[in-house]
Amino acid sequence: MSDNSKVTLGKTLRDARIAKGFTLDDLQQATKIQKRYLIAIEDQNFDELPGDFYVRAFIKQYADMVDLDGAELLKQFDSTLPSTQTQEYVDKVNESNPETRSQQRKVDDRYVQLRRTIPVIGIVIVVLVVLVGIWVAAAHNGNSGTKDNFDSSSVSVSGSSTKTSSSSSQSSSSKSSSKKKAAKTATFKKLSSTTSGSTWELKNASSKPKVSLSATSSAWMSVTISGATTWQGTLSTSTSHSLTIPSSATSVTFKFGNAPATKVKIDGKSFNFNSSTSTSSASSSSTTTSSQVQTVTLELK
Repeated sequence: MSDNSKVTLGKTLRDARIAKGFTLDDLQQATKIQKRYLIAIEDQNFDELPGDFYVRAFIKQYADMVDLDGAELLKQFDSTLPSTQTQEYVDKVNESNPETRSQQRKVDDRYVQLRRTIPVIGIVIVVLVVLVGIWVAAAHNGNSGTKDNFDSSSVSVSGSSTKTSSSSSQSSSSKSSSKKKAAKTATFKKLSSTTSGSTWELKNASSKPKVSLSATSSAWMSVTISGATTWQGTLSTSTSHSLTIPSSATSVTFKFGNAPATKVKIDGKSFNFNSSTSTSSASSSSTTTSSQVQTVTLELK
């Protein structure tokens, strides 16, 4: 185009600005384009702009601010403008277009939201994987436990015949052991007696005989084992005393303050020291001891 057409481009923009009542300062504040660049556009001095791509971008932004069709104006004066159709130019034009900026802002917002969502999704996936792992482990352990129970049941069933076959021998051995235990029941035999006491022999007692003392009325008593007094006290109808004779003991001496009211049990069997004969066996030649205060010695065999 001729120089007149160049002047027409700048004059068209200037006339539109004046018609809108804008000063160059107003336009600079609204478009953020420096005032000297606005003057260069109106004077067609495009070489003063920072780059070729700024020429079309600034002209379009200028035209849009003064209510001119920027795209149509660029098309009309295309031959008088620097030939710049690079991506950088397109980006600059898009930046100057409010609608394009709004769309780009939406895209950016979606990108930011996506970046915030991805870590949350990752955490949820990790938690789900951990839960699934725990569930699989628990199911595996449960199956193992069931298998073990099944195996033990099989062993029990397979071994039932062995138990049945050996039950008769076990029964016979238990009967013989019961007979042996019955044969070891404690027996008392009176060896001698005086007016103040008696001496007895204890056989077939346990290795550590248990002694139980009680009374039908108030009765004082003491227990001496192998020469050492281990206990003394007074019992009544509501009290009793128990002790164990050590396996190393050879004799036990009881002193009774009220012998007729005193009861003694050894290994659960009554020791009838007041009678002339014992519960199990006694010498028939012994005399009866009926003194209230008695000293009874029991020799352990």
